Amino acid sequence: MVQPVPNNVVHFAIHADDCLRAKRFYEAVFGWTFEPWGPPEFWRIHTGEGGIMGALQKRRHPLSGAGVRAFECSIAVDDVEAISKAVQEHGGKITMKPFLLEQVGTLVHFEDPEGNIAGAMQYLPGVLAS
Repeated sequence: MVQPVPNNVVHFAIHADDCLRAKRFYEAVFGWTFEPWGPPEFWRIHTGEGGIMGALQKRRHPLSGAGVRAFECSIAVDDVEAISKAVQEHGGKITMKPFLLEQVGTLVHFEDPEGNIAGAMQYLPGVLAS
């Protein structure tokens, strides 16, 4: 895989209250495969040749509350701290402070001025090349 240009969407996450039900749905409908990875109730999604990386994960907040009802995209960036600052300078807010996801990189979640949630990931060298 070619190293993507910074600021490309390179990852999506599907949030679910019932991860196994969601997994069965995406396997049956799209033929995606899932690999247990990382924390409990977290799977890597393999969408097929040329597809971007994905994850199926337990919803952080129940859908009945403030839970995300969408695919969450992550944008590959060169400097997560600079992006965090720019988000805030341009009317957005940080919803999850940058944290290191072992063997992957540093991730921050933000909300744009319209209320949309996304992630920005500063990947560790070589992660996207594999």
